[in-house]
Amino acid sequence: MTKKIVRQLKFGAILAGVGSDHSQWRDPELPSNASIDINWYIRNARLAEDAKFDLVFIIDSPYITPDTAPHFLNRLEPLTLLSALAVSTSKIGLVATLTTTYWEPYNVARLFASLDNISHGRAGWNVVTTGLEGASRNYGHDKHLDHAVRYRRALEFVEVVKGLWDSYEDDAFPADKSAGVFLDKTRQHALNHKGEFLSVAGPLALSRSKQGQPVIFQAGDSNDGRDLGARIAEATFAGVEDFDSARSYYTDLKQRAVALGRDPEQITVLPGINPIIAETDEKAQAIAASREGLQTFEQKLTQLGRAFNYHDFSQYDPDAPFPDVSGLTLNSYKGHAERILRGVSEKKLTLRQAADRYGSWRLSFVGSPETIANEIERWFVGGAADGFNIRVTIPGDFALFRERVIPILQQRGLFRKEYESDTLRGHLGLPVPENIWTKSRREKGPIKSDIPSEASESVPA
Repeated sequence: MTKKIVRQLKFGAILAGVGSDHSQWRDPELPSNASIDINWYIRNARLAEDAKFDLVFIIDSPYITPDTAPHFLNRLEPLTLLSALAVSTSKIGLVATLTTTYWEPYNVARLFASLDNISHGRAGWNVVTTGLEGASRNYGHDKHLDHAVRYRRALEFVEVVKGLWDSYEDDAFPADKSAGVFLDKTRQHALNHKGEFLSVAGPLALSRSKQGQPVIFQAGDSNDGRDLGARIAEATFAGVEDFDSARSYYTDLKQRAVALGRDPEQITVLPGINPIIAETDEKAQAIAASREGLQTFEQKLTQLGRAFNYHDFSQYDPDAPFPDVSGLTLNSYKGHAERILRGVSEKKLTLRQAADRYGSWRLSFVGSPETIANEIERWFVGGAADGFNIRVTIPGDFALFRERVIPILQQRGLFRKEYESDTLRGHLGLPVPENIWTKSRREKGPIKSDIPSEASESVPA
């Protein structure tokens, strides 16, 4: 008799050091150098692993200004960081953000495949296209690629990286010492990709890990972003504001996946939240209000402007109607910016009201442990999320979530008490992808290359 698989919550820990807003770094329990202290990351990754989290998540961005939030001003490079966590943990997944716009596929494939091998199958790549135009000048370009072009490039980029990850079939290295055969040359494959944006020969000089390939995450919320997520994502870091917008995103993304012939259950949707927990709802609300008060109006304006490519909102009358900046959404964080504009229009907000509403991380689940657990269950059961990415900065907040909320969810049968796998794919219920060359040979035999080359082969269609 086949065992019925019971759907359970998935949790990621966003290790955000001194914080991605302008107030959290001031907490007396938080080290001021948390964002560059590898011991802080190791300690919190181990705490998340002890609590049976699915993964830790490292956010990143290739451009800053003097007014950027503290964590982004001074932080470790994600792949280097996660390599240290890989040898300091044993089960928890390790997910890093890396842009397709300003890297090359061979480098990305090699970095993530190395992390996947170091961690024995726990790596994940959060695919982003970079929303900030200023990043272009850090990579020798005068102009940021247009939004639609970035997403076309991203799709091709991911396909190339996945092709490189399959350079070796799983039985490519017999390492027969008596026969003197280290490599079965028929199991090594050059990619020889030539596309609209990229030309990559391969092969990648690294074999697959026990999970086959790193898990693909994605975080875009524009129409192009959702299309890309429906095509490539195995998990998404959803940018949502409330239950209704989360359920709308969840339904839309999975419907797009179905239209492409994908199994919607193979995409795990994880909104990011910032739980604020206390013994009672009233005490938690008071804590939330006090933290909100630590951020100045100017800081909120800066954070609001980030969605519009760091547009300077200080030039406008704060108590006048929100200015017309619709043209600024076209090539920045398009989905986020357009979501702000919709909210401003629907609620007829002034600039001051918009800064208060959108100038800080607002998706905070606030209340007692029971209230937080109830809200998480409501979203999970109500078709708004498959789990959540929990922002980890203030030590006390993370401790209360692990020690008070997680046990309630475990008692309700909504979250694991022990790991059943030691790979990220295993945690998320994802299959190990079959090597494309093995699959091609199994289904129809080897195919010849379309590209003249002495030892080349082309990726099966």
